Amino acid sequence: MVFKTKYLSILVLLLVFTVSVHAQQGQVNVEQDSDIDRLLEYKKDIKTTKVYRIQVYQSVDPDKAQREKSNFLNAYGEWPVEIVWNTPNYKVWVGNFATRLEADRALAKIKKKYMNAIIFQPKTDKK
Repeated sequence: MVFKTKYLSILVLLLVFTVSVHAQQGQVNVEQDSDIDRLLEYKKDIKTTKVYRIQVYQSVDPDKAQREKSNFLNAYGEWPVEIVWNTPNYKVWVGNFATRLEADRALAKIKKKYMNAIIFQPKTDKK
């Protein structure tokens, strides 16, 4: 008797769920200000790409920084190198890496000679 009640209960539940579950159809209309479209077009034109760089050397002496830049270019010629003056130091920065993975791969090679090298994202000037 209990066995028949369980089956009957399950059968009733299944019927209730199948009857109550129906696909619903509808239509959604979105009205938006025309300024939103202009803002979206403007945003497409703005390039907000992140750039990663590697700092390999810093010194207060610009001649030492220039010498280290030359040494780096002799050892690794595959990335662009520049000297940046950031009070009170001259820093040797390497690369313009688009992704962190790309910068990590370069850092693994660079660390063989420049153990204190670090990856960073330079701050951009926002006006």
